[in-house]
Amino acid sequence: MKQDCKKLWTIYLIMFKIGALTFGGGWSIITQVQEEFVEKRKWMGEEQIMDYMSLARTFPGIMVVNFSILSGYAMGGFPGAVAAAFGLVSPAILVIALVALFYDSIKNNPFVVRILNGIRSAVIPIILLAAWKLKSRAVTLKLQWLLAAAALLLCAFTQVPKTIVIVLGAFIGFVIQRKGGGDNSLS
Repeated sequence: MKQDCKKLWTIYLIMFKIGALTFGGGWSIITQVQEEFVEKRKWMGEEQIMDYMSLARTFPGIMVVNFSILSGYAMGGFPGAVAAAFGLVSPAILVIALVALFYDSIKNNPFVVRILNGIRSAVIPIILLAAWKLKSRAVTLKLQWLLAAAALLLCAFTQVPKTIVIVLGAFIGFVIQRKGGGDNSLS
């Protein structure tokens, strides 16, 4: 029981840290979650990260919260899901409450505007690094590369909703798996 509480507290604190220090949305937390829970503690596997990110994007609601709930559940069941979700959103709730309190006095402050512009610029390499780290597990075969390229082109150059792209990818993967004899890769 004491070990379970310690693990839940650890999940909460790590997700609180990630929530407090991560800017740029859901994709930018992948690297931190991977380092903390896959590499350091071995409480999750890299494939779980990929699967949960895919699922989190398809579920309604905020992708990063969905991801934290799935990850927390994998590490500690329902209490782990609650600890991860609350840990991740607690810093945002605190900051939003403070910003709302002082918003009128800071909204046009040039110092604040410059800081936010710098933060936005720093987020891009973080997202690219996370994608680079996960590519070796997510895309391993030629057909997967083809599907990934097609999805990128659809997202970049059409108005097709991202949800439709994901559903199409799932459908194509299912059809290919079914025809290929049921192994775990698109071949």
